[in-house]
Amino acid sequence: MYVRDLTEDDLLSVITPHLPHAEGVIVPSGDDCAVIPAPDGRYAVSTDMLVEGHHFRRDWSSGTDVGWRAAMQNLADAAAMGATPRTVVVSMGLPGNLPVSWLEGFARGLAEACASTGCGVDGGDLVASETLTVSVTVMGDLERREPRLRSAARPGQALIHCGVLGRGCAGLKLLERGYTRETGVLPPTQTGLIDDFLRPKPPLAQALDACRENRIGAMMDVSDGLIRDARRMAKASNVWIDIRSSYLEQHVEVLIPVARRLGLSDPWEWAMKAVLTGGEDHGFFATLERPAERAWGPHTLALPEGFSRIGEVREAHAGGFITVDGRTVEYGGGWDHFQS
Repeated sequence: MYVRDLTEDDLLSVITPHLPHAEGVIVPSGDDCAVIPAPDGRYAVSTDMLVEGHHFRRDWSSGTDVGWRAAMQNLADAAAMGATPRTVVVSMGLPGNLPVSWLEGFARGLAEACASTGCGVDGGDLVASETLTVSVTVMGDLERREPRLRSAARPGQALIHCGVLGRGCAGLKLLERGYTRETGVLPPTQTGLIDDFLRPKPPLAQALDACRENRIGAMMDVSDGLIRDARRMAKASNVWIDIRSSYLEQHVEVLIPVARRLGLSDPWEWAMKAVLTGGEDHGFFATLERPAERAWGPHTLALPEGFSRIGEVREAHAGGFITVDGRTVEYGGGWDHFQS
């Protein structure tokens, strides 16, 4: 059965039984608008789109994969502001030849991702389209905290990170070479990299806990690559950010076997570049509100649970400046929607 065989109401009846509601919802989806309580009096709001052929491929991704990804990239944006995701609304452009089973899988993936934070799915829209398109808008509750801004980095603060780096990039490269999760050729660690690309797993709880402890200064979701996103923070804060490669070795080591499998001449160099510039990991990097010690030893600073130190905010710098090990970065890397 395909989308073209059903009415809009029929399609909604396939989707909505899988979807949770926001806690305390006043008017659930099904009316002209859902009505959601805002105890803080403010909402953090963000939206993202996924377009087939640009952000996902159905020969790689199941509907459940895409539903998971569509939710997670938005939940991560809310958490990066220090806001607990409360609800999302979802709009989709559906081609007529889309199997209804794919759409039902999408709803299940969306619900599974939202369950990780107790987030609801409370409305949206369905339209006919030549291209499969997904748009998700998240609303997050700041819970009386101040939002965590990318403009809040200050000289002397430690740069810290929570999550994975480079795994999404490595998973994509394996898919492009024809490997899948189901082939049985890859060892579990490399199959896991493919899964990390198809279903990113941002450490939402750790990011929000760090914000509740009031230890975070600036924070961002790392979705477009560490260098590219760090440059955005440096520019917004007018600071020089220096990333230390020695603090990234745990991420690099995971990727070296992939580089060897791909037949690359310098596995370590490729793995380091993937860690610095690969996108789609959706971890978090932040600065500590308390100024960091000047020593570079990894145990000189108590970090929020799940975070590790990756660098330092060095000094003020108009327009922002990024270095790795004190040297100017010669490549931007990362994901750009209009250049990639």
